[in-house]
Formats: sequence, C-alpha cells, structure tokens
Amino acid sequence: MSVDSFSLEVGDRSSTEHPKLPIVIILDRLRSVHNVGNILRLADAVNATEVACCGYTACPPHPKLAKASMGAENIVDTIHFETAVEAVGYYKNKNYKVFGVDTISEAEVIWDFKVYYPIAIVLGNEALGIQEETLKECDGFIKLPAYGLKNSINVSNCAAVVLFDLAKQFINQ
Repeated sequence: MSVDSFSLEVGDRSSTEHPKLPIVIILDRLRSVHNVGNILRLADAVNATEVACCGYTACPPHPKLAKASMGAENIVDTIHFETAVEAVGYYKNKNYKVFGVDTISEAEVIWDFKVYYPIAIVLGNEALGIQEETLKECDGFIKLPAYGLKNSINVSNCAAVVLFDLAKQFINQ
C-alpha cells in the first residue's frame, strides 16, 4: 500500500472500509488477559493487519478477553500459533520483516529505527520476555530506552508506543 492510497484521516471512523496498515503483532506467551485485551484495542486503533496469539496467550473467543478488549476481539483479526517461532516463520514466508521488541543490547531505539514494511513485531512474556529460540529467528530488534532503574515497562504500554510510532512512520513515508 502506498501513502497515496492511504486516505484515512485521523479520527475518521465513519466507514468500515479502513485500509489495514502492514503491521502484525506477535504475542509470545503473554500471561495477562488484560494486556492482550489492551493490545487488541491498540491493534484496532492503528488498524494493524492482525494479532498472532502464541502459546498460552489468550485468543478469541475468550470471555475475559472480550471484557478486557472492550469489543476489539470482534474487530481485529487474530490467529493462534502453538509457538512464536511458528508465527515468525509464517510471517517471514509472507515477506514480513520480523523484529523483536526487547531490551537486548543490540536492539535499536524505536525512534532511530527505519521501518521495513510489511513488519511484524514480537512482544514477549511479561516476566520472561521473548523466548530465546524466537529471538534467534528475528530479523532485528527494537526497544524503548529506559533511563530509570527498571529496564522495561508493561508490555501493553510498550506496545502502544511502538505501534503508534510504526503507524506514524508508515503514514509519513
């Protein structure tokens, strides 16, 4: 999709025909249904292509997810994979570049990152991060800088910053 074909104005929700952004979100074993629900709401807000729920990540239909996502589970396309490695391979075969969002030293700060589209981002477990075997399959890594004592923030908060930056870069290209 070119920028010329992207005519949706911010705040224009009067039509159900919104162009999907070439962004996929891969969730690697997220424990919290609330985080998954919030990420589904974010996926809708930026009009991401889909969300891949991997492992034990809650995936629609799920009663607690329906409440946490406030209806976004009915709007956002979701797909389930047994593992995030399987999801990464699936999207790579569809010509997506896959980037892990992680605090590892080789990760590039999101606002210095030149985005490749279509892009899939991998978000990891709230306590354990992205599985090692999944990290090995990623094309690269992006991060939010952390200047305080903690080196990370809540996964859905991180997703918000990353997704809106990716959407902004796509719209402004």
